Amino acid sequence: MASAAEQLASNISLGSFSKATELKKRLWFTLGALILFRLLSFVPIPGIDPHAMAALYETQSGGVLDFFNTFSGGALQRMSIVALGVMPYITASIVVQLGSSLYGPWATLKKEGETGRKKLNQYTRYLTVLLVMVQGYFIATGLEGLAAKQGISAVVEPGMLFRLSATISLIGGTLFLMWIGEQITSRGIGNGVSLIIMAGIVARLPQGIGQLLESGRSGAMDPFLIITIAVLAFALILFICFMERAQRRVLIQYPKRQTARGMMQPERSHLPLKLNTAGVIPPIFASSLLLLPITILQMAGARSQAGSKSSELLITLSTYLQHGSPLFMVLYAAGIIFFAFFYTAVQFNSEETAENLKKHGGFIPGIRPGKATENYFDYLLNRITVIGAAYLTVICLIPEIISNQMGLTNLRLGGTSLLIVVNVTMDTVSQIQSHLIAHQYGDLIKKAKLKTGKRR
Repeated sequence: MASAAEQLASNISLGSFSKATELKKRLWFTLGALILFRLLSFVPIPGIDPHAMAALYETQSGGVLDFFNTFSGGALQRMSIVALGVMPYITASIVVQLGSSLYGPWATLKKEGETGRKKLNQYTRYLTVLLVMVQGYFIATGLEGLAAKQGISAVVEPGMLFRLSATISLIGGTLFLMWIGEQITSRGIGNGVSLIIMAGIVARLPQGIGQLLESGRSGAMDPFLIITIAVLAFALILFICFMERAQRRVLIQYPKRQTARGMMQPERSHLPLKLNTAGVIPPIFASSLLLLPITILQMAGARSQAGSKSSELLITLSTYLQHGSPLFMVLYAAGIIFFAFFYTAVQFNSEETAENLKKHGGFIPGIRPGKATENYFDYLLNRITVIGAAYLTVICLIPEIISNQMGLTNLRLGGTSLLIVVNVTMDTVSQIQSHLIAHQYGDLIKKAKLKTGKRR
């Protein structure tokens, strides 16, 4: 028999959506915040010539710059005040989360509840400012160096004043995006930072599809190949949806309790363990960690003098780490696997779960409560996470490898981007359904109270 929540979910309609005023306010707020993000991506930093910047980007496009530009929704191509997007904030979050697991004082703060969480969030913001300062300075000096090498001056007046204004503008843009993401999470629908990344990817999607169709129309690409790409993308979306819904249900049994008829009957429930507990976090974390040093290397290489030993070294390193290179793919896969295991351990605390089951009298059939249950959860999570990490690695890398081999560099939606878009969309839709179910539960409670009042 379907549960009450499942029955309510099946009865959700447009009529119930129109009555959910709180949900509509949250949706409008989220939409307005994302529109504001898109508008900011067209505001260049002070001292930049937009036309010259577009021409300069064409000479440097490809590889990691396109990868970075996709995540920022084209803001890097226009050298917008939000060109760095939320990637520095994500990198800072990684460092703080790792520190809270390995560094003693931060681990103590993590256990202090809401107070400790606020303190760690403050450290994350400080570290974000520091990272943007470093990246912003290298980007500003790199633009000046590229202008000298390429003969295209995107910087109107090079110098320390431009570097200072560009760095401050990038810091302000990233911090404002970080604030928007927090506001979407608290006052809107879905995870704010993930929605901002998805909005940037989706904004670049029409351009990539248009270029792909134009290649087919002009004869540069076989139309059959375009149809094959569309079919594979659709199959990939279905596969991602299936894997994100997959879970291992652990049977939990509670002691026998007396029913209304006087019979002793054990209570049973299931604890669902998602196959991909970490969600879309591992590829986002791995991308942000790789993009930070690669961006600094490329801009530092543009700044250095041509022919010098430092210039040759920086160019060699950036070439080895170029998006699509074997070393990049290996590091990216290693980052995804590491963060899949790390974030799963952060999300699911085996010791705490086993202790809570023991307190409430619950147990897994055949497993002793306490330490044995904790070890069993660790065993299950390790096996599940191996499959989840392999799934994330295949989804993120295989389409990228195929695209590079076939020369489909104009296709903006790779495996990582597709995974982020599908995953964030599913999470957002689930939250919308939860709000609608809660609204319908509220209506049922109100009707029940009215009927009880009339009977009295």
